[in-house]
Amino acid sequence: MVEFKRKEGESFENFLRRFNKYLQRSKKLQEARQRMFHYPRRTKREQKEYALVSKKLRERREYLKKIGKLKEEPIRRW
Repeated sequence: MVEFKRKEGESFENFLRRFNKYLQRSKKLQEARQRMFHYPRRTKREQKEYALVSKKLRERREYLKKIGKLKEEPIRRW
């Protein structure tokens, strides 16, 4: 990690400009933003587990609708 210190007699605006230029040149800010919003892909095992759970929930919901325990709600669109 690099430490940034204000030079003697340097205004805060100049210091901030110098710091921002360093970040842009080093692409550290860009990498940090990419990592922040990056979601790792699911493994095949996780995908299968997710699919099975979703299928169970869907079947349970359909069953409850058939026996009248769950009201059918209209599909909401925006």
